[in-house]
Amino acid sequence: MQILTVDIGTGTQDILLFDSERAVENCLKLVMPSPTLLIGEQIKRATAARLPLAIRGVVMGGGPAAWAVEAHRRAGLRVLATPAAAATFNDDLDYVQRELGVEIIPDEAARKLPSDGQYAHIEFRDFDYEAIRGAFAAFGFDLRPDALALAVFDHGAAPPDVSDRQFRMDYLVERLGRDRRLSTFACRAADVPPIMTRLAALAATALAQAAVPVIVMDTAPAAVLGALDDPVVAAHRSALVANVGNFHTLAFQFREGAFVRLFEHHTGLLTPATLTGWLRALAAGEISHAAVFADHGHGALALDAAAVPLEFLAVVGPRQAMLRDAGLPAYFAVPHGDQMLTGCFGLLRACADLEPAWREPITEALAGRADRSLW
Repeated sequence: MQILTVDIGTGTQDILLFDSERAVENCLKLVMPSPTLLIGEQIKRATAARLPLAIRGVVMGGGPAAWAVEAHRRAGLRVLATPAAAATFNDDLDYVQRELGVEIIPDEAARKLPSDGQYAHIEFRDFDYEAIRGAFAAFGFDLRPDALALAVFDHGAAPPDVSDRQFRMDYLVERLGRDRRLSTFACRAADVPPIMTRLAALAATALAQAAVPVIVMDTAPAAVLGALDDPVVAAHRSALVANVGNFHTLAFQFREGAFVRLFEHHTGLLTPATLTGWLRALAAGEISHAAVFADHGHGALALDAAAVPLEFLAVVGPRQAMLRDAGLPAYFAVPHGDQMLTGCFGLLRACADLEPAWREPITEALAGRADRSLW
């Protein structure tokens, strides 16, 4: 079977076309600019042309796209957005209008705005299937996957009086309370919790573009799960695994293969020294949710406080260099020879847990028992 896996981050979208009949090393892969980065460039061009923005679509990742909208407003230019798209900036649409100056308009009104150069029409979405199909087609490959497995980072739609950091941590705690396997953060499209609005929008967008089953997952646990596919990491059953992403850093502590603790923080607020301190506290069982939250991180979850000797730290993520000279026993994981696709491998492992019919073809291929022939 073929599964198109896409790990959608702030800087890149990492794409692996998994084929259960091929060696994983021979599967097709792309590392391309992220959707928010591409949309941010569209908005910058509109700003340079002094055109008002007409934004439609769904909630997606902010970052470069949101920053470009803010710069557009600072340039004295109008921004009109439908409610679903405007939620990208903040779940509180009154705040979006009042503080950001974005004009919220109905979908029907947005569709009627002229497209003859008077407005720059922008579509917000995290997944563009046709763009990926086109990239494969440029090399003569007709993309026809049996399923899609996609990952984004989702804070969830926190009520106005609840911190989005606390809201996300509550979600992580609730999922791990059900199942301590990291695949607990993956869902079939129909089963996405309504509070996880970005994941729900991703699933709906994917279903509308491709008539195949869709699995969605949070990026951070997907990366940690994928890191376990590195045989060096897998050999350390009490590993500490850190994913140092562009925006967020998440680390999981395991003991004899079982999850025991995690913490999550904003990468931009960390230095190599402070990140090292948090990782040492996590291993020692001395980390607390209140301390991480007070440091403007998301928080921590500890199922117990028993120390795990910090003898092995597996590191993945685009900003992993923060831990390169940190004085920790760090190993920079390369599952199946490609650290950029770590999240894609985690998505595949989650699919194997979620869909019994897919389990054998996925696990057999990832174990290296697939056909070793070339395309």
